Amino acid sequence: MKQLFAFVVLFGSLTSAFAQTTQVLFIGNSYTSVNNLPELTRQLALSLGDTLVVSSSTPGGYTFQGHISNTATQNLIAQGGWDYVVLQEQSQLPSFPPGQVATECYPYASDLVNGIRAHSPCADAVFYMTWGRENGDAQNCASWPPVCTYEGMQERLRTSYLQMAQDNNAECAPAGMAWKRVRDEYPAIDLYASDGSHPSVAGSYLVACTMYSIFLRTSTVGATFTSTLDPVTAATLQQVASSVVLDSLATWNIGVNDPVALPEHADLGAGQIAFSENSVNSTSNFWDLGDGTSSDQSAFTHTYAANGVYTVTYVAMDDCGRTDTSSFVVDVISAGIAALNKPSISISSDAQGLVLNNANRDGTLELFDTQGRKLATHAITAGEFHHLSAPSGTAMLWRFQAKDGSFGAGMVVRP
Repeated sequence: MKQLFAFVVLFGSLTSAFAQTTQVLFIGNSYTSVNNLPELTRQLALSLGDTLVVSSSTPGGYTFQGHISNTATQNLIAQGGWDYVVLQEQSQLPSFPPGQVATECYPYASDLVNGIRAHSPCADAVFYMTWGRENGDAQNCASWPPVCTYEGMQERLRTSYLQMAQDNNAECAPAGMAWKRVRDEYPAIDLYASDGSHPSVAGSYLVACTMYSIFLRTSTVGATFTSTLDPVTAATLQQVASSVVLDSLATWNIGVNDPVALPEHADLGAGQIAFSENSVNSTSNFWDLGDGTSSDQSAFTHTYAANGVYTVTYVAMDDCGRTDTSSFVVDVISAGIAALNKPSISISSDAQGLVLNNANRDGTLELFDTQGRKLATHAITAGEFHHLSAPSGTAMLWRFQAKDGSFGAGMVVRP
């Protein structure tokens, strides 16, 4: 199963189980089978202390449409129990004219995702964005000029793969964009095989690093497995792949199905506190109220028996065991919560963007879209108000965790 944490109540505390093995199925063609990408990814993970069990169906030249009727592919999907299923389309097809992609690619991508979810309800489908050919697609250049250059072909691939991820509530593995960064910044590293299309060992290693950072949500920098590459080249590819993925999770739709914990609380006076949540993608809740009691309710009122500072931990969970946790403090005094003497944390919007009233507190502000995908993280310094840019016409969820334990969360709409 995915690397996630199962929470149990033990003497009023929260404890986590160890991460389990991650099961990954690769569906594609020679871009996946050349240099054995699944095995490269497995060995890379193993060198970082993580266990992947990998399987694959990669007949040469196959399209998504071909995989729909391929017995080996369908048997692997029906096997179930997958945590991630990587989907790689034929290398040229997603770069073709949008109308052609819409009829020859997108419907079969959706069919594959639907089949995966029918047999592995907790699996994340990952669309594997490939790269433009080294000098463009000469075979189709005359009939479709955008693919005449590497840059044009790469942009079409990016657009199509992101569309597939968004249409199917799935993730996108931006291997093609990691490829572009290496071409731009480290041109001495040859990512292509001699045909200018398939990956060299360096190219496949770059993709493996990209996949690892998606599966484990962490960097590959420091991995000791380098395949046949020299350590300097391997370290460069590790850094590029990890930064492309981890610096832009929302761009690639990564975590689109993960829970986002958004607890709320309000002072009712006399030690009574109303707790509620506005979480995303969650189906159950756990509250450790800091005084030896807990709750699994979505909304409730709790009375603290004594004055004091209590650390509240809230966990949002889904049916697949994925979790997100948020902790904050309530300072209970006889007149209610001591925060009454501190301005509350809030966000509003104006012509410039968002206005955060962090009540002169240091802390961290996280912004999410309404599906729970993280848009940005801001380190906030002390001060009453902070202006943050944000696109107009956008609804966002926000969560502010102050260093003193104060907490705020909610939704804001930028007109």
